[in-house]
Amino acid sequence: MKVFKFGGASVKDASAVRNVSKIIQLYKGEKIIVVISAMGKTTNALEEVVQFLWTKNKAAFDAKIEEVENYHFQLIDELFGENSNPIKTILTPIFENLKNKFSEEEKNSFDFEYAQIVSLGEIISTQIVNSFLKIDGLNSNWVDARKLIRTNHNYREAEIDWNKTEMLIREGFLPNFDQFDCQITQGFIGHTSDNFTTTLGREGSDFTAGIFAYCVHADDVTIWKDVPGMLNADPKFFQNTIKLDRISFREAIELSYYGASVIHPKTIKPLQNKEIPLYVKSFINPEAEGTVIQSESEFDNLVPSFIFKHNQILISFTPRDFSFIAEENLSDIFMRLSKANAKINLMQNSALSFSVLLDEDKIDLQQLLGLFENHYSVKFNENLELVTIRHYDQKTVDLVTKNKEIFLEQKTKETARFVLKPIS
Repeated sequence: MKVFKFGGASVKDASAVRNVSKIIQLYKGEKIIVVISAMGKTTNALEEVVQFLWTKNKAAFDAKIEEVENYHFQLIDELFGENSNPIKTILTPIFENLKNKFSEEEKNSFDFEYAQIVSLGEIISTQIVNSFLKIDGLNSNWVDARKLIRTNHNYREAEIDWNKTEMLIREGFLPNFDQFDCQITQGFIGHTSDNFTTTLGREGSDFTAGIFAYCVHADDVTIWKDVPGMLNADPKFFQNTIKLDRISFREAIELSYYGASVIHPKTIKPLQNKEIPLYVKSFINPEAEGTVIQSESEFDNLVPSFIFKHNQILISFTPRDFSFIAEENLSDIFMRLSKANAKINLMQNSALSFSVLLDEDKIDLQQLLGLFENHYSVKFNENLELVTIRHYDQKTVDLVTKNKEIFLEQKTKETARFVLKPIS
C-alpha cells in the first residue's frame, strides 16, 4: 500500500487536478491512500475569514467567503463542465454554514473557531478531487479525516492520540480497500474525543501522510512537489541547486528542524519508527527519480545543504541587576518568551546577556518588549537573515558570508549557522 500527499500547488486549478488523476493512474493495481491539502492559497484566505469573524468585520467576512466560493466554483466549472451541478450541490451547504457563522451569538476561543473554519479548505478540495477521479475512471472513495485522526484539544497544534488513531484507521478505513483502489482524505485536520475539529499546524498535511503510513504499515510515502526532489537549497534564494538523491531520516529531521520547507518536521519520525521510505517527487515530471529518505546515512555528507531564513530579529536580554545568566534567569526568560508565543530559531548566551533569533513577522515586538522591560535591558537588531549550512567547508562559509556583516555564528562538526546582514 502506498501513501501519496498532494499539496495546495498540485491542486490549484483544473489542469492541476487533472494531473493528479494522471499520476494516480500510473500506479494502477496498487492500493493508494491520497492525502490532499486545500487548493492554492485557500488556507490563507480562510485564515482571513477567521480574523474578520473575530474582529466582527461583516463586509470583509462576506467578501472573502464569496471570493473563496467563486474560486472553487470556477474551478469546478472548468473541470466538470455541464456535469458541475452534483459537486456544487455537495459544497453549497458548506459555504452556507460558513456564512451563517457570523450571526451565531456565542463564539468560542479564537483557536477553536480557527480550526472549524480553516479545516474546510481540505474538506472542499478533497470533495472536488474525489468527484473528478471518479468520472476519470478511478475507483475512488472519499473519507473524512475528522473521523479518523484523534487528537487532544489543542485546536491549532493538535497532538496525536496514536493508539486511538491507529484503531480508528485500521477498523474504519482499511476495510474500504476491499471495494476501492484509492481513498481520498484530508491533510492537516483531526478531531477531539467530543468530535470537534482540530488542525495539526500549518503545512501539516505532510504529517497526515506520515500518520496514515504508520497506522497501515504502508510500503512507502510520496510527497508530490513542484521541485524535482529535495534540493540542497531553496532555488528562490540560491543559484545552481543540487538534488539530494538519497538521504537518511536523521538528516531529513535535521534539515526540517533548521527550516528546510520541503517536508513538515513532524512527518519523519513515524516513518522512521517503522522504516517506511519517504519519496519527494515532482508532479511536473512524475516518472523522474526524485529523492528517497530512508535509514542509511552514507550519502548524507556528499553535498552541503543551505537553509535561509529571512526577516529575522536578534534580541538580547541583560538583567538590570547585572546578575549572571544562570539557570534562574534562563527559566524566567523562557517563561516570558513563551507568554509572547515566540518561537526561537537560534539562541546564545554570554555571562551577562542572553540572545534569541526570532521570525520578526511572527511576533508582536511591543508586547514582547513590554514583558521584559521591568527586569531586563533589551537590545535588538532587525532585518537580519539566518543561514544554516549542513556539511559545511570553508568554501561554503565564504560563499554565504561574502559582503555580509556577521552578527553571530555557531559551529558544530556538521552544522554552521550565521546571523547576517548585507553590508550597505
